[in-house]
Amino acid sequence: MTTNFYFWLILCAAGGFWLLDLIANWLNLRLLQPTLPESFKSVYDETAYRRMVEYTAARTRFEAIESTFLLVVFFGFWFLGGYGWVDRFARSFHHGPIITGLIFFGLLSFGQGLLGLPFSLYSTFGLEQRFGFNKTTVGVFIADLLKSLLIGSLLGGGLLALVLRIFEIDSPHMWLGAWGAITLLMMLMMYLAPAIILPLFNKFTPLEEGELKRAILDYADSQKFPVAGVFVMDGSKRSTKANAFFTGLGKMKKIALFDTLIANHTVNELVAVLAHEIGHFKHRHLIQHLVCSILKLGLFLFLAQQCVHATGLFHAFGVSPSTYAGLAFFLLLLKPLNFIFSLLEGLQSRRHEFQADRFAAITTGTPEALASALKKLSQNNLSNLSPHPLYVVLYHSHPPLLQRLEALEKAPRSL
Repeated sequence: MTTNFYFWLILCAAGGFWLLDLIANWLNLRLLQPTLPESFKSVYDETAYRRMVEYTAARTRFEAIESTFLLVVFFGFWFLGGYGWVDRFARSFHHGPIITGLIFFGLLSFGQGLLGLPFSLYSTFGLEQRFGFNKTTVGVFIADLLKSLLIGSLLGGGLLALVLRIFEIDSPHMWLGAWGAITLLMMLMMYLAPAIILPLFNKFTPLEEGELKRAILDYADSQKFPVAGVFVMDGSKRSTKANAFFTGLGKMKKIALFDTLIANHTVNELVAVLAHEIGHFKHRHLIQHLVCSILKLGLFLFLAQQCVHATGLFHAFGVSPSTYAGLAFFLLLLKPLNFIFSLLEGLQSRRHEFQADRFAAITTGTPEALASALKKLSQNNLSNLSPHPLYVVLYHSHPPLLQRLEALEKAPRSL
């Protein structure tokens, strides 16, 4: 292991992001007030507010312990030559670069998964259980874990093998081949995931005929928004938290409602929530996000080609040069740039949420229905109503609830 430019860049990035996270969380907790502020009384009652404060504090402490532990293990593994040991073990089977690379990545992923498993168990059966969110049984947890391992191994391993094969080609434009291949797979998964992967984890049943289904389909028809079906997802199988989303593309779009969402909201509120989601489609937010993701992927692959054979990168980790190790270390080297992109994506996402809220308010003519739904969702999920601005910039894809409610109050009821 050599303390060169790559060593210090990755070291400072890992330590710096950990410190930034601690600062943001500390500032976030400082804004929490022990008693219910006057401005929150329309959203929380005293009991729910106290639970929110306790949950936010407990979740923050837990995540700080987890991130600190994982950082210490990462540094210890790195400085004690762990990457070199894994590399030598992978090479000991004397297979070609593709199989060796899969073994190398597989061992690192397996180790990372083992380290995270105790935290996942505590989060589910400790923290979430204590605050009344968890509905996951041990059997469901184990089944989810095994399914995720299988899908990750098949899809992730296949994609990694393809990328390694392309990067083994001696060409200055190999990144273009990898970019095209991954983009095609991304597009394919947008069609296959709703039909194949999601049903492996949850049960989707058609929404029964009645007032809610008629209201949803009437609204979708009024917006010329084709819907192939409306389904109820058994979200209560794992948590009391609620959500709604669309699956599929084009004329095959399907609406999925968590059963917990239906249980806690009125018909008007549910239509408003779906109007918000349709607003994302109407404003082409998903297309914008997809295009940005594809362009970002191309940039990352181009940079990967420039760095994947950088001698200093291998010296910093004490391993022999190889394409697979170069890609693994490049992912660590990429963190500062990825951080900048995450800030820009968060800013764009928060702007999109305001636009979708406004669309829902105008097209339904009842902004108060969406406001009521957002309040219920916030209280049900114990969402922090006063996150620190730095925390919002760093981690929030949605604007704080009070800002959304204020914008809805000013929204027109029609075009």
